[in-house]
Amino acid sequence: MTQEGRVEVKVSRRFSASAERVFDAWLDVGQMRKWLFATATGTMVHAEVDPRVGGKFIFTERRDGVDVEHHGLYVEIDRPRRLAFDFTVPIASDEATRVTIEVTPTSNGCELVLTHKGVFADFEERTAGGWTSILAKQAAAMAA
Repeated sequence: MTQEGRVEVKVSRRFSASAERVFDAWLDVGQMRKWLFATATGTMVHAEVDPRVGGKFIFTERRDGVDVEHHGLYVEIDRPRRLAFDFTVPIASDEATRVTIEVTPTSNGCELVLTHKGVFADFEERTAGGWTSILAKQAAAMAA
């Protein structure tokens, strides 16, 4: 992957839940299908997770009659601190980008910092907004 015209997107969120609980939510398909790549107007039609280094995930959401797939390949799992995966959305590009999640305990829960490297500069704002929304949905699902 060439880095010309690419940027790094970083978003964060504080959670009142423990670092372990927040981290584990990123590896549990039952939880993930509720908030990861799920939109208000779409329908999650497929969710599969193999939560190990070298394992893959795929989430398919039907949006306006089009199936949008999100693929990941886990490259690092260091519970409950760090998770990294190579990420593709084939409808947009076959090139993988790297998403890293770092979870740090705080006095009343934890903070999650998500870094997405290799994002096309034209999609920086949209990508940041998407990840911010995903983290908000995760927090809401965990509070429910």
